[in-house]
Amino acid sequence: MPLFGGPWQVTLGPLQTAAGEVRLRPVRARDAATWSRLRLKNRELLEPWEPTGDVDWERRHAPSAWPGMCSSMRSQARSGTLLPMVVLVGGDYAGQLTVGNIMRGQLMNAWVGYWVDSSFTGHGVASTAVALAADHAYRKLGLHRLEATVRPENVASRAVLARVGFREEGLLQRYLHVDGAWRDHLLVGMTTEEVSDSVVARVVRSGRAWY
Repeated sequence: MPLFGGPWQVTLGPLQTAAGEVRLRPVRARDAATWSRLRLKNRELLEPWEPTGDVDWERRHAPSAWPGMCSSMRSQARSGTLLPMVVLVGGDYAGQLTVGNIMRGQLMNAWVGYWVDSSFTGHGVASTAVALAADHAYRKLGLHRLEATVRPENVASRAVLARVGFREEGLLQRYLHVDGAWRDHLLVGMTTEEVSDSVVARVVRSGRAWY
């Protein structure tokens, strides 16, 4: 049975941030042009932290690359193994967030990945998006644990994850091929037992978002 029931498409939020109102919504086929424009614009920000691609950045992020990618993500979402979302700020496409490799049974685990357009970094958007997704994963999807991996040098992303409540669990040496070489990554995790009220409430208390 698919994890998300019949309609996997949900909208999460809103929460207010210094950059504007933040929501999460499902990816759409018509996102191609905006996705491509933002990924090309943010290459300098994103490429040092993302897995090395089989083709160059421009070809990987041309509008023509989106339909196949979007179709694959939606197929995995219908099967209950992926939750692919767009981060909206003030109603505009501002990035993506994915809850992936959703496992049931004795694990009840998934990973979280995200990126946000440089226009909105430092304004609480990423923290708010991750918090919305985490609460949904725990409350609606019934997951027990979320995890993420981040390069030790990625100070900004480490701060986002710590603010939301992820704790460092260890160093994965030469874990992933990123930016042309095998790179160490920190493994961070968070379980439901560590969330006293909600992850969103934690971010609100930090001052990065408000209702």
